[in-house]
Amino acid sequence: MKKTVKIEGLDCPNCAKTLEGELAKIEGIKNVHIEFVKSTLSFESENVDETMQKVTKLTKELEPNAKIEDFAQKSEKKDEKFDKMLILDVSFLLLGIAIGFVIFFVKMPTWCFWTLYVISALLLGYKTYLKAIRLLFKGIINENLLITISVVGASIVSENMEGLMVIALYSIGKIFENLAVKKSRKSIEKLAKLQPEYANLVLKNGSTEKVLPNTVKVGSKILVRAGEKVALDGVIVEGSALADMQNLTGESVPVQLKKGDKILSGTIILDAVVVVKTTSLYENSAISKIMNLVENATENKSKTETFISKITKWYTLGIILLAVSVWGIVWAVTKNFDTAIYRGLIFLVISCPCAFAISVPLSYFSGLGNASKNGILIKGSNYLDACANLDLIAFDKTGTLTTGKFEVEKVESLDKTKTEKDILFLAAVGEQYSIHPLANAIVAANKKRLPRLENFKEEAGLGVKFSFGEKDYFVGRKTKNLSTTTVEVFENNKKIGEIHLADTLKHTAIETCQDLKKLGIKTVMLSGDNPAIVEKVANSVGVDEAVGKLLPEDKYAFLESHQKEKMKVAYVGDGINDAPSLALANVGISMGINGAPASIEASDVVLVDDNPHKIISAIKISKFTKRIVLENIGVSAVVKLVFLALGSFGVTGMLVAVFADVGVTLLAILNSIRALRYNPTKNKKCKVCETKKV
Repeated sequence: MKKTVKIEGLDCPNCAKTLEGELAKIEGIKNVHIEFVKSTLSFESENVDETMQKVTKLTKELEPNAKIEDFAQKSEKKDEKFDKMLILDVSFLLLGIAIGFVIFFVKMPTWCFWTLYVISALLLGYKTYLKAIRLLFKGIINENLLITISVVGASIVSENMEGLMVIALYSIGKIFENLAVKKSRKSIEKLAKLQPEYANLVLKNGSTEKVLPNTVKVGSKILVRAGEKVALDGVIVEGSALADMQNLTGESVPVQLKKGDKILSGTIILDAVVVVKTTSLYENSAISKIMNLVENATENKSKTETFISKITKWYTLGIILLAVSVWGIVWAVTKNFDTAIYRGLIFLVISCPCAFAISVPLSYFSGLGNASKNGILIKGSNYLDACANLDLIAFDKTGTLTTGKFEVEKVESLDKTKTEKDILFLAAVGEQYSIHPLANAIVAANKKRLPRLENFKEEAGLGVKFSFGEKDYFVGRKTKNLSTTTVEVFENNKKIGEIHLADTLKHTAIETCQDLKKLGIKTVMLSGDNPAIVEKVANSVGVDEAVGKLLPEDKYAFLESHQKEKMKVAYVGDGINDAPSLALANVGISMGINGAPASIEASDVVLVDDNPHKIISAIKISKFTKRIVLENIGVSAVVKLVFLALGSFGVTGMLVAVFADVGVTLLAILNSIRALRYNPTKNKKCKVCETKKV
């Protein structure tokens, strides 16, 4: 049986991963997983209640601040405006610092000095000491032990001020880390708040009933009032309204939606009442898809993040051994025990891996949060990394660069007795019962009232046959190798007209290809459509290369051949037939609204609003995040190496070492938050291309 609970109080991904590893050792437990983004803990066990008690006990031992609660209990509690634990931590910190100032600047008896010194040290770092001891008994050595040894060691060699400074600055760093993580998490948690709690189901008699969204069937009608969230994906059938889609698509300006427009679950209606006919079940709706993707976003780690996590396990033990070596060498050279201990402690303080262990996952976490805020769902930091190194992006045509919605572009009459309107009318008569996109476009273009047909037959892949006015008609395609999307009209086997239709480019398709070229990325269009049509679309949109008449396996082979040339390839698609290529590509990118479930499942990145230009934002965010990660690693490493050398030779004291270590950690944390605040569209003029027919 599976159990999922809320776990709060974990302020870093590294702590969550350590706790997860220890919980996995509990007898009878399986598939333990801590989802740091959503603050959830899940596991499987035959005896859930007994295992839950063991989980709670061990969690409390290793992470005293962590709180485990059932979702039912959590929902009963009101959200607290202030974080009580944070207020307590800050209060203890300030009190500890105040006592420290008193003992160092006010004369007092020795017993009083040491009493207040111990109180100050405990107030400043009791959590760190307890965690170090508890983890040590579990065979885990990390930065908590380094800090504890440094504080105790400094006190032993009478460097009391340095000892308090070590723990004070370390605690300040942890508070900043906690605040940074919460800030990053909030951007993702906003999505969870978009999940609607109810739907106003329209009954047959016209009244409404509040029901759970997961009970509403496809094709039902729901009423959405001003200020309410749309519960399921659908189409507006009554009314029009301004809609807030910022947290879904990243668009800050409200969108005017009218009858016939598609609308996503999670959208907030601002100023009117609309009736929506549902087109999906709740579990397949946009907001549910988004939340499922977000839940798994931190599962796939980048190579950099994985490397840092792996070396952190052994780094601390190695540093302790090196510190002992420094102590031994200095003692052998100087013959002074206190000096040797002091320099060994300096080595420990400077070597603390906090800057690496905190800033790298926090940077990726912030980058993922920023992407989700902009309507781009990236399934892991490894895919965020991959977006920064793309050489080629291959696009599917229909539904990806084009809308997939056809419009009548031109009608030709080949019969002198019939006008263009007559040809369009006859075609619409035959197509009125078809669900084909071309048929829908023809019927929509016709303005005359259509009669009912009794003698009607649809020929799969060809067209429709019907009788009307004592004549036989065929509407479809008989002529092979037509260079455009054309529907032919035949009367008694004689061709009397042609209707030329065109797909429309998405309004950002041209701009997307232009901006990709500026980034130095090659663009290719791969389509199963007629080569002449594909070429026409390619010229309109501006891709570097276009190939038509491709089967799914041909697209797959195209990507595979370029990967063999060591190129980093992305594929952008929306259909079931795109799933193999999406899975093969270094980065698979799918459409979030009209994308088939199979394509969304196979992809690594989902564009919530189907806007291809979001690819540019994804690439910019990934490049910026990667730059920040490298900056944090580089600066931290250089500072530590310099001060390790200076400390070992006695050039700098522990106070400088503390500032060097904690200072670079704080700098790395603040730098990481830039990945969350980065705006990929800043200083960009609004160039929305006009809709073009192709």
